[in-house]
Amino acid sequence: MKNIKKIISISAALMIIVSMFTGCSIKPGSTKETINVFNWGEYIDEGIIKDFTQKTGIKVNYQTFSTNEEMYQKVKSGTNKYDLICPSDYMIDRMIKEDLVQPINFKNLPNYSNIDSKYKNLNYDPKNKYSVPYMWGTIGIIYDKTQIKDKIDSWNILWNTKYKGKIFMSDDMRNSIGVSLKRLGFSVNSTNKEQINKAADELIKQKQNMNPVYIGDEIKDSLRNGEKPIGVIYSGDAAVLMKEKSGKFEYVIPKEGTNLWFDSWVIPKNASNKVAAEKFLNFLLDAKVNKKNVDYIGYGTPNKATYSLLKNEEKNNKASYPDDASLKNSEVFTDLGNTRKFYNDSWVKITAKK
Repeated sequence: MKNIKKIISISAALMIIVSMFTGCSIKPGSTKETINVFNWGEYIDEGIIKDFTQKTGIKVNYQTFSTNEEMYQKVKSGTNKYDLICPSDYMIDRMIKEDLVQPINFKNLPNYSNIDSKYKNLNYDPKNKYSVPYMWGTIGIIYDKTQIKDKIDSWNILWNTKYKGKIFMSDDMRNSIGVSLKRLGFSVNSTNKEQINKAADELIKQKQNMNPVYIGDEIKDSLRNGEKPIGVIYSGDAAVLMKEKSGKFEYVIPKEGTNLWFDSWVIPKNASNKVAAEKFLNFLLDAKVNKKNVDYIGYGTPNKATYSLLKNEEKNNKASYPDDASLKNSEVFTDLGNTRKFYNDSWVKITAKK
């Protein structure tokens, strides 16, 4: 009887041990690894994240930001550790200079060959060491053409008192100050304090005379709801709205020119899981995965394999893929260096005005 009890005890113990190890084994779809991804709001088809986890077992902790400056502060503080972030051109330049990002191992990114050569060797990462292009586009004006019958081709419309209370502005320092600089005939990258002050003064006058609403990622929903008929918007957001409501919205790049921007993925210096981050990057670069993403967010893709999959009507959408003539006066944002203080001080004054 004692032997039987002993055998039963040993068997039970073995079953417990086996169950413990069975519970630790990796099954399809299980999540043994994690990566922390920091991206712009409404800037990925979240089904892609689920697909990646299902395929690799790597869980993606996904967070969003509203401006480059917000993202920079969180990365710079070091209290938030991310494995992958998506800054814009000028911010990538700054973060490289400040040693906040690390080189990418492109051997782990075979799908990088899908990136068109014209989106490589850009001035913010001339040797293609630190960044992988994600999307590109412009900033322009969207308007409801069922309500607005005037021809809109200039930033001046945003100061026309005829449209008082009907305008959305961008709640982003570089965007809105850039709009004002361009309207005055200056560069969006001006380092001239007098020019920056003039641009800020014009935005303050606009707030006092026009009562615009400064808004971020929620602009699409606000335009869908018909809250205002005119807004400063990113081209991809405009493309989505134009597709949703054909014949209602129009997007224009003002004749004075605008910001031509590029968003790219980079890996922070303090990333905890670089290899898994590169797996996610390679997954995003797959032509069909990227196509799913482009269909969802509407921006121009630097992925030539994806571009070849687009319908002609998508390729001919001037919001997502403007022609050279539309871009002739446009500029890419650059890092402002010490001049950044002038912009920051001006932005404080602008946002403080009621």
